[in-house]
Amino acid sequence: MNYKTKQFDIKSVSDTGELTGYFSTYQTVADCYGDCIAPGCFTETIKAWGEKGKHIPLVWNHNMDDPEMIIGQVDKIEDDEYGPLMTAHFYDTPKAQAARNLMKEGSIYQFSYAFSVDSARKPNENEKAADPNINQVLEAVSLMEITITPTPAQPLAEMVSVKSGKRNSKKDEDAIKQAIALLQGVLDEAEDDDAEDKPKDNPKGKDPAESNAEK
Repeated sequence: MNYKTKQFDIKSVSDTGELTGYFSTYQTVADCYGDCIAPGCFTETIKAWGEKGKHIPLVWNHNMDDPEMIIGQVDKIEDDEYGPLMTAHFYDTPKAQAARNLMKEGSIYQFSYAFSVDSARKPNENEKAADPNINQVLEAVSLMEITITPTPAQPLAEMVSVKSGKRNSKKDEDAIKQAIALLQGVLDEAEDDDAEDKPKDNPKGKDPAESNAEK
């Protein structure tokens, strides 16, 4: 499994939980791993998900092991000449809504996606001339999930795009830790509020009347 992460400008994050933006772009520019995404790279995988009648998961930081970190689903992807334009929505869960609020406020503003490579090639002369750092052109991939993440890889991505990688610099790691700490603080506060709203159980072995009398 591979990961790609791109910084993006969010087209919209609605109060009802809908998210719109490009999770990748078709630009003749290498990301920090030397990859360039060819136009139409996602055409077949978009078609395959549609034929299965399934939704691509929207995940927090590629954490597929924790069901609570699957924070939404992709409802639609329109593949145009700029890139794959995604429409997704957040689930009505505390962690999903915390992530939505962070994106709406601009604290988190990057996408990533997990994928396997179906077809790739070496760059041609025109592509190398446009960006000498291009080492590989991805022509077709299979998407597994799309993630909200703190780490950018492609400078031209506009939320309107996304990617995450296996090799993170010290600066990237610090950014990830700060973003995760920020999200965890929001989630802890939400859990504390939920706990305060729940009625407390009577002490074991005590009659409810006795418990009331002690108050």
